[in-house]
Amino acid sequence: MINNIATMDLRPQMAVAKPMASVSSFSMPPILGFKTPPLKEKAIIKVKKVKRGDKIIIPGEIEDDYVDIVEEILPQNNSNFFTSQEFVSPPIKRQIKYLKNCYIIDYIQSPKARCGLGTEAIKNLAEKAMFDSKADGRIVTFSAPMTKESSPALFFYKLGFRFTSPEANNYMEECIIKKIPDIPAQVGMMYLPKCRLHKLLRYGELF
Repeated sequence: MINNIATMDLRPQMAVAKPMASVSSFSMPPILGFKTPPLKEKAIIKVKKVKRGDKIIIPGEIEDDYVDIVEEILPQNNSNFFTSQEFVSPPIKRQIKYLKNCYIIDYIQSPKARCGLGTEAIKNLAEKAMFDSKADGRIVTFSAPMTKESSPALFFYKLGFRFTSPEANNYMEECIIKKIPDIPAQVGMMYLPKCRLHKLLRYGELF
């Protein structure tokens, strides 16, 4: 009997895991296509920045923080045949209000009515004006309707803006209390009082 041990492999054998046949196949879910979210609509607002040196005169009543009050002497031309140097009328003085650095809203237009886009645009401008060291939160506008049906005056008034005319402000209060439309729409200069700036920034959270 021949012992053929020399031909045997005596090295330790390692167990090797072999893949088993798949019992059932699982289908991959379809890859959904990525859609770009629609862009958020915004109101169109056109704003200009006014400087002190522009010398814009403000009529009516406005907070002193908005204007530089300058006293000027009116020129007189009352000389005639009977007047002489001995009788000189006293100079006539008047106080003129010049607008300080501020933002002026030229116009604002929203793609949709009563959806808050216009309010959001005004709030963003108010925040910008507040952090502007020269404007110091000052914002003015000239209320004038673009269409017969619109009343920017009532919109601005609810946000805290006020007319330089007390009569116009009283009429706005009446429109709000009695819930009547501003027809015909009030026109004129409006400004945002300092005491209403922070209230505007929180508009929608408190009301």
